[in-house]
Amino acid sequence: MAADTLEGNKVVDPAGDEIGTIDHIMIDVLGGRVAYAVLAMGGFLGIGEKLFALPWSALTLDTRRKCFVLGVERDRLKAAPGFDKDHWPSMADSQWATSIHQYYGIAPYWEAERYDPWDDRGR
Repeated sequence: MAADTLEGNKVVDPAGDEIGTIDHIMIDVLGGRVAYAVLAMGGFLGIGEKLFALPWSALTLDTRRKCFVLGVERDRLKAAPGFDKDHWPSMADSQWATSIHQYYGIAPYWEAERYDPWDDRGR
């Protein structure tokens, strides 16, 4: 699936209420993984919009409804660390990245064991 087809998709909370839309998909080029989805929330025509970096694993794709489900309530998201379009965080900063994953209660993707199809241990 092309990453740009996911941008603009809506994001809903566990109750199915719309929270915002996917603004960007951020790739960890060195690690070879999708790192974050940037959620755009609020504002009008991009003005006053707040952005949030969501760990990719915090989202579930609902193919039936053609949206992403974020397992976080709206109030928790509103209190999350966010940024605006002119002041992006340094997503390569490991301290920032760790804090984002901790906020959402998600294990950092760089700590997850990578699948190696050539490794037959335990099979």
